[in-house]
Amino acid sequence: MTDVIKNQYAPDSVSPPGDTLLEVLESRGMSQAELADRTGRPNKTINEIIKGKAAITPETAIQLELVLGIPATFWNNREQHYREFLARRKEFERLESETNWLERIPYKSMVAAGWLPPSPGKSEQLIQVLMFFGVASPSSWREIWRNQHASFRQSSSFEVDAGAVAAWLRKGELDAQRIQCEEYEPARFRSALTTIRSLTRELPDNFAQVVVNECSRAGVCVVFVPELPRTRVWGATRWLSGTCALIQLSLRYRSDDHFWFTFFHEAGHVLLHGKRDFFIDRDDQTIDQRESEADAFARDWLIPPNAYRAFNRRGAISCAAISRFAYELGIAAGIVVGRLQHDELLPRTHCNELKRTVRWRDEED
Repeated sequence: MTDVIKNQYAPDSVSPPGDTLLEVLESRGMSQAELADRTGRPNKTINEIIKGKAAITPETAIQLELVLGIPATFWNNREQHYREFLARRKEFERLESETNWLERIPYKSMVAAGWLPPSPGKSEQLIQVLMFFGVASPSSWREIWRNQHASFRQSSSFEVDAGAVAAWLRKGELDAQRIQCEEYEPARFRSALTTIRSLTRELPDNFAQVVVNECSRAGVCVVFVPELPRTRVWGATRWLSGTCALIQLSLRYRSDDHFWFTFFHEAGHVLLHGKRDFFIDRDDQTIDQRESEADAFARDWLIPPNAYRAFNRRGAISCAAISRFAYELGIAAGIVVGRLQHDELLPRTHCNELKRTVRWRDEED
């Protein structure tokens, strides 16, 4: 469950502070008129306070302290709690009319993923979802994600899955808040990428943490967020601020060639493109120049062009030759297989045994 959602004290009813004031007067045998005289307040004001129609102001609270000996903080707190209760009840009633918006949000999938706690009531579910997204109303959510949508550069089918994609992206933002990120420095990030490239060969169990640590020191937050149903998304890049970028990965495709290409593709966006750009990579996205540039960055960072051309000039391509070439480059053999298959130099059915499956750390074989 996300840290944003916490148990809160939200009573079903809160009595007005005037009820307490009336009890005090009755216990002391003091009339409302006498209290009015002692505080210098009109009778009407005292009566309206007791009926809950008028608020106890800080000035009145001080006067009650002087007359009744009950601290002003007590009356101020009672008044604050009561007014907050009224405001929450009014807001709750307003939100009840907007629960249909939940149809656009994959609430059950978010609960199953542990992103939200289960709740039986629609109104409670709506409040939990709003808190998750950090917005006060469905209209605020629509405004924020409508603006984000303009930067997604995707096919029209995104609209169908807008709620699921938005939830996935928001989870990435929340997870990134837990990472201590240094100020972005391109040279340090390139150095981190060199270190991370060497991980592809061994793929240690803690590879994800190594990636996160190396990148955070260079000003880039990397988060791994499992995709929700119908998102069909494998990566996204945006800037959290002017000094820290966010790379979000889903492990949608589990083979190491696709995973590492996706990571370096997103890294290319960070290094090559503007801080106001928002990139999200999905199955049905439209390819533009910046996506092509990120593809080229990932392709050439993993396998230098000259080395790749020299390998292809050697002649027949075998699994053994691929393994030797990958060893020379210091990368995973599966990356070379994926590249050759993409370039149609190797059938999709060949040498797939050289690819490895990338798993979440807590997954069982």
